Amino acid sequence: MESPTSAQFSQIISNLLKPLCFASKDNFAHLAAIKDVEALIQNLCGQALALSIPEKGIRGVKDIKDMFEGFDMLALDKKKEKIKKALEIIQEVKNHVLESWKDFVSVSPSPPFSDSQTFYAINEIKTRLSKLSTSLTAVKGIGPKLAQMFAKKGLNTVEDILYFMPIRYEDRRQMKKIVRLIAGAKEVASGEIMALGEVFYSRRKVFEITIGDGSGFLRLKWFNYRLPAMKKKYKIGQRLVVYGEINIFGGHKDIIHPDVEIFEKGDELDSISFNAIVPVYSQVANMHQKTVRRIIQNIVDEFVSHAVGSVPLSILKRYGLMELTNAVSEIHKPISELPTPNSELSKDWLPRKSVVFDDLFSLELGLALKKQGMGKETGIAFNTDSARLGRVENFRRMLPFRLTAAQEKVISEIKGDMSEPHPMNRLLQGDVGSGKTVVAFISCLIAIENGYQAAIMAPTEILAEQHYLNIYKYAEKLGIKTVLLTSSLAKTERNTALAGIKSNDISLAIGTHALIQEDVEFSKLGLIIIDEQHRFGVIQRAMLKNKGAMGNGQGAGKNLTPDVLVMTATPIPRTLSMTVFGDMDISIIDELPPGRRPIKTKVFRERERAQVYKTIRMELEKGRQAYVVYPLIEESEELDLKDATRMAEHLKKDVFPEFKTGLLHGRMKADEKEAVMKAFKDRETDILVSTTVIEVGIDVSNATCMVVEHAERFGLSQLHQLRGRVGRGEHDSHCILLAANIGSIDTYKRLKVMEETNDGFRIAEEDLKIRGPGDFLGTRQSGLPDFRIADIMTDAAMLKKARDEAFNLIRNDPALEREEHSALKEIVKARWKGRLELATVG
Repeated sequence: MESPTSAQFSQIISNLLKPLCFASKDNFAHLAAIKDVEALIQNLCGQALALSIPEKGIRGVKDIKDMFEGFDMLALDKKKEKIKKALEIIQEVKNHVLESWKDFVSVSPSPPFSDSQTFYAINEIKTRLSKLSTSLTAVKGIGPKLAQMFAKKGLNTVEDILYFMPIRYEDRRQMKKIVRLIAGAKEVASGEIMALGEVFYSRRKVFEITIGDGSGFLRLKWFNYRLPAMKKKYKIGQRLVVYGEINIFGGHKDIIHPDVEIFEKGDELDSISFNAIVPVYSQVANMHQKTVRRIIQNIVDEFVSHAVGSVPLSILKRYGLMELTNAVSEIHKPISELPTPNSELSKDWLPRKSVVFDDLFSLELGLALKKQGMGKETGIAFNTDSARLGRVENFRRMLPFRLTAAQEKVISEIKGDMSEPHPMNRLLQGDVGSGKTVVAFISCLIAIENGYQAAIMAPTEILAEQHYLNIYKYAEKLGIKTVLLTSSLAKTERNTALAGIKSNDISLAIGTHALIQEDVEFSKLGLIIIDEQHRFGVIQRAMLKNKGAMGNGQGAGKNLTPDVLVMTATPIPRTLSMTVFGDMDISIIDELPPGRRPIKTKVFRERERAQVYKTIRMELEKGRQAYVVYPLIEESEELDLKDATRMAEHLKKDVFPEFKTGLLHGRMKADEKEAVMKAFKDRETDILVSTTVIEVGIDVSNATCMVVEHAERFGLSQLHQLRGRVGRGEHDSHCILLAANIGSIDTYKRLKVMEETNDGFRIAEEDLKIRGPGDFLGTRQSGLPDFRIADIMTDAAMLKKARDEAFNLIRNDPALEREEHSALKEIVKARWKGRLELATVG
């Protein structure tokens, strides 16, 4: 293992190279921007000479130290010569030290040079990962109280701190004379305290200090302060260095609540807050920024060398990226010029890009391993030859319509998967009404024709019931026994259903979470279809999959992993599907059945409610039907029930007394819901007032009008799902978004997107921008690691590159057996924290 001395020297050389390489890049284009190089090089060389290093290394370091004396005062041409010579010397030192320490470098805990990558021993990787998991309570200088403040921010370990990125930077390198300070700019100035004390501005007390530097005067003002503390801290005659935005008030320059450092004669300016590009972090409790910076910098200095990058050197070089340790270090303490000092962390800045790529690459590497692992599982090679699938052909002949080209394409893709000897793991995306259920049933028929069972799991009873009602009539004609299994099933009926599933007498089970209960035993489960899968937790999905892979039933399928088809009516933006469903093959039904008319959508404000009722009445008078949907305003079923019930009563008595109104909500029993839906379907009721239980599952072609109350409370994708309940027949349909409290112009613009397009993918992209990936699909249940720094919206292009590289690496080295990949398994396991196996269910 590498000695501490060699690791320290390696890090010093790496730090020496950073400013020199940056200065020489692009034919020294950035040289003029490099400040205070002399002090930095002298300091680093001093650190190196304090170590026990080989003689040749000592000579080289001394030469560099001497060479940079007086460097900052040289002309640019002279600086170029010095830098070129220094780079040559560093290369010689590297080569010599590399040879001297060759027995240790192979397990270096920190890559010693920015242009080389070492192979890590597994034990060393584990040690480094263990160091990164160090609790903040175990870090010197952080007691329980400070640790608790960081914990409230979700920062509990050293690694959390390393990835706690600044939100912006402030350029505090150039100190100006007070006379040259510019109003509106953030500036650094220094001066002697000329006066201090409390003053009054419009009866408000302000603590004010006036400093002067011979060129002018600058007032420093505090509105929030404790007088005894201020008087104790500041004295007439002290020299201060200050930073803040320059204001002009009453003809005088001032800074409100400046950053201040008391500067005694002979002191060096504190580089934590001054004389540097200073990071600014999001607020941690009531801690001062200087305190946060100091704690973070101490942790970075001590632990950054343990950071473990997942991206191989060849890929780093291909994209011109930095090694992780250097990138993280520079993000917290920039050495090179930032693209935009005094601004937010730029997504194009090389250190950030390097950390983001590492973040995305390790995520995609895990997904690639998951997908590759699925290929190793023993699945069922179904016979998908059309000649063997009589029931599929009979079902096609029963349908009153022809399948669309998009449906045929998806069926072909599913057949291809099902014929393979490893499990299918496919996501089927299709907009509301695109015909996913038909495709799902054909997939079930393929499994059943091969002697296996199929299961369809839906998140709600109403959707499970709808699937059952749509499928049952066809299944019965085809001689297939089907059962609906939900928690509301009577005990006798349930026992009969369980016996039929266990004996393989029942070929198709449709249900909710009831399908995954312990007493449900399949005989030969060959295909699982999960509808609206984002509403299930990962463990629930795994439990259903295990009914086939490790079921208690008897039969040939006992030890075979069933095929999995996941369906969603939520259009998923490509950027999100590459992460949440990155290990799955994706099929898209992007064509609606012929005859479907676009739905006319309009946003109305509360004051226009009379016009909304007029539109509903016009449709009802034509013999059509309407939905009125109420949201779940709070996490309270009582409130939800009360409002839906009150609305139904109000519409029935006060607005549309001549029409029949029904009520549907999630607290009803299954038979009650079915009766309400049947009445609406049979046109016995004209208006259906409902909570969001109608988001999926109800198909009434005569319903041509939908009103969504409190539309501002819904995500766009959910509104699009609701809208899909109308427009299912031959008549023009309307969706009215009634916003009771629009609030901001942004909310209004967001709702207007629904007016502009019926394209679910465009709506999903807008929704993702607004709500973020965590809320969009419930991805916190997806079993994926959280992003540490990456943003899948702004970093979409990099995500694609990281995905391509990760999947290509696994294609070429499926078991990560090559020497240069030997540590990647440990890194990915640590990143995924044991979720790789669990997440294979999609």
